[in-house]
Amino acid sequence: MTGTPSTRDRAPLHAASLFDARFIADPYPGFAALRTAAPVHRLTLPDGANVWLVTRYADVRAGLADSRLSLDKANSRDGWKGFSLPPALDANLLNMDPPDHTRIRRLVRYAFGPQRIARLRPRIEAAAEELLDRIAPAGRADLVAEYAGPLPVTVIGDLLGVPESDRAALRGWTDAMLAPPADDPRAAGRAILSIQDLLVRLIADKRRNPGDDLLTALIAARDTGDEDAAPGVDGAARGEDGADRLSEDELTSLAFLVLFAGYENSVHVIGTGLLALLRNPEQLALARNAAEPSPAAVEELLRYEPPGTVALRRFAVTDLTIGGTTIPAGATVLLCVAAANRDPERFADPDALDLERPDNAHLTLGHGIHYCVGAPLARLEAQIAIGAVLRRFPKLALAVDPAELAWRPSFRTRGLSSLPVTF
Repeated sequence: MTGTPSTRDRAPLHAASLFDARFIADPYPGFAALRTAAPVHRLTLPDGANVWLVTRYADVRAGLADSRLSLDKANSRDGWKGFSLPPALDANLLNMDPPDHTRIRRLVRYAFGPQRIARLRPRIEAAAEELLDRIAPAGRADLVAEYAGPLPVTVIGDLLGVPESDRAALRGWTDAMLAPPADDPRAAGRAILSIQDLLVRLIADKRRNPGDDLLTALIAARDTGDEDAAPGVDGAARGEDGADRLSEDELTSLAFLVLFAGYENSVHVIGTGLLALLRNPEQLALARNAAEPSPAAVEELLRYEPPGTVALRRFAVTDLTIGGTTIPAGATVLLCVAAANRDPERFADPDALDLERPDNAHLTLGHGIHYCVGAPLARLEAQIAIGAVLRRFPKLALAVDPAELAWRPSFRTRGLSSLPVTF
């Protein structure tokens, strides 16, 4: 495995062995080997797509803010493009560069502003306690299926105004989209269409019956272009021609993005965060000494086990050099956050969990203009969810050997399929 400038002219390394079940269960030794061997590797993914994997902290951080690496799939000439979505869901921030990205981010930024996030705290706390009430009598539980999964559905459901009657189905569709059954490869496509149908129906209902939720505010910005009609939405519209308003597809895509990103990342952060603490008793004791994990503790859990192994795929808009390797225009570039977060050139003792780590500029939430707009909610939800479990169950322990834990079969994300515990 090499990452020298001549890599461009060599056959790519086939990555099937890097993404088998054993690797997914513990990818960090493999990422360390790649990071040590070279800063950039040309890989063929299991589905045959070619990508360039960047592994070192300095290069990943620079790449996250590099305008020559585009999110727009129109700049891809070959390689992996990520999810294939219907047009009504594809017009979202994860596929956009400025100026469209700037325009839409102004709107979604309101969803995660300090005031709105602060208003969500009591509901998150209540939802966490309700879920723990249900599982407490049994003395054992699967904390992914019974806690880390349902909690974000409640939070995102409240944020968007999704009726209670639709939330169980929504979670099932989201799970099928992210990890379709091996014997039903079309399940993800059906789930995506079901989510789209729900969002279209929900938008129509909010137009008839506005509520006190984010989706109602975004609909007002879309339909009227009147900032006063959508209180708190900064920059909802500019100009008489409505050029800066959301299109109908952008509105639907934005709702989909809030739902998708808010659910997936929170499930993984809660699940892997609890596992990391259970596997590090000294740090677990430290976390239990507080009413809930400190902000520094949450940052360390995010560094130690990022929910996204790699950042969102990017496409080179011109030939460029990263870590001494020339990457051609149109190529797909994967910035490996999981490898960067454990780079010994940036972090002291990077494979150790240290909830009091003083210098923790991890890249889990991104860097630059594409920094995670939902970061405040992700942090708050992890802080509340993990703290509630630790307070409620002082004898919390894994119910199986860590080697027996099941992980979602994905090279892009890192999350547990289940987390069996006793308490």
